[in-house]
Amino acid sequence: MWVSVRANVRVSSAARRSSREALQIATRAGGLSALIVVGMAVIGIAVLYATFYVWLGVGTPGSMKVTDLPLLLVGYGFGASFVALFAQLGGGIYTKAADVGADLVGKVEQGIPEDDPRNPAVIADLVGDNVGDCAARGADLFESIAAEIISAMILGGTMAQRCKIEDPSGFILFPLVVHSFDLVVSSVGIFSIRGTRESGVMTPTEDPMAILQKGYSVTIVLAVLAFGLSTRWLLYVEQAPSAWFNFALCGLIGIITAYIFVWITKYYTDYKHEPVRTLALSSSTGHGTNIIAGVSLGLESTGLPVLVISVAIVSAYWLGQTAGLIDETGNPTGGLFGTAVATMGMLSTAAYILTMDMFGPIADNAGGIVEMSQQPESVREITDVLDAVGNTTKATTKGFAIGSAALASFLLFSAYMDEVSSFSREPFKQVDIAIPEVFVGG
Repeated sequence: MWVSVRANVRVSSAARRSSREALQIATRAGGLSALIVVGMAVIGIAVLYATFYVWLGVGTPGSMKVTDLPLLLVGYGFGASFVALFAQLGGGIYTKAADVGADLVGKVEQGIPEDDPRNPAVIADLVGDNVGDCAARGADLFESIAAEIISAMILGGTMAQRCKIEDPSGFILFPLVVHSFDLVVSSVGIFSIRGTRESGVMTPTEDPMAILQKGYSVTIVLAVLAFGLSTRWLLYVEQAPSAWFNFALCGLIGIITAYIFVWITKYYTDYKHEPVRTLALSSSTGHGTNIIAGVSLGLESTGLPVLVISVAIVSAYWLGQTAGLIDETGNPTGGLFGTAVATMGMLSTAAYILTMDMFGPIADNAGGIVEMSQQPESVREITDVLDAVGNTTKATTKGFAIGSAALASFLLFSAYMDEVSSFSREPFKQVDIAIPEVFVGG
């Protein structure tokens, strides 16, 4: 929030000179916030891991095993979830209440334009954009990344212990290395978006969404290369020489899943595609048809993401199972870790995705500042285009956050079942929903 509220004025000022410069400032301001969020998750877990490792003397005779160390980090994930819960609820409710209230009193009752300085509720609306779309979404992805890292470390340690791998540190530290590379590749993607300061460039000459997509494509390519290097470096074991390649394919599945999520969300929310145009056309006949068409499109838009997530989980599990890692009884054990690696792949570009989310409220607030300061119409046209693109990128991050949370929850449940099996020394392979206590608790 501190970064976004200070970037708004700079973006509105840059829009007076060049649309590309305004896009660059908004993107880099969002990128700084995103890198801080992802960096805090990685650094926080790494510091805790190193502290416990040294404090407990892990690796010395009679001390805790290194494969059990990630279990001590679970509280970090609970804390992140606790904060994200209140940030999402409080920020989301405030954001929509302020947005709807400002539009009702301004457009409906008084008949004045959006972001008009005569409407004091506009200030609450602009503040709500920062609270709900910057702080809340950042907390949400922070929780998803923290939960995914911790659960993957637990699953990696458990699998290494079952397979009697001599040095399990690579499987445990792999999630931290992947997200450290995320900071690097996302930074390159963010800085690939460059602006100009040419005077007189007052109208957009290139679609801002296309520019952001180019930056995302750069990030995707670098993420694939970094993921392949990481798996070869940390996940290579002599007892299964080709296992690292299977896990690299799992990561590739996750990266492709993230890209498909972005594409699906863009199709359903971009004003250039049919769903939004159909909804706009249905609005010409009244409020009722708008609500019916909007709800039906919203329900329709969930079909493909659910299918993609399902295919990704099954494919990654199969690749993990066929990686060649077996336990003492000869059973393959890499399936769950394969899904964990796929989740890492999906979140390996999280910093850039969060950048696009932060871009939305910054562009929206810049448009409000331009309107309230009574800038020329040409400047408002530039900020309107950026605002429209920002609405699409915000929706993209919502879909990305939900998909990554679904995969992370699967990992957490799997890690929980593994830990119960280890504690009880009995196999725990299924949950019987017919038991009343389980049904009520679930």
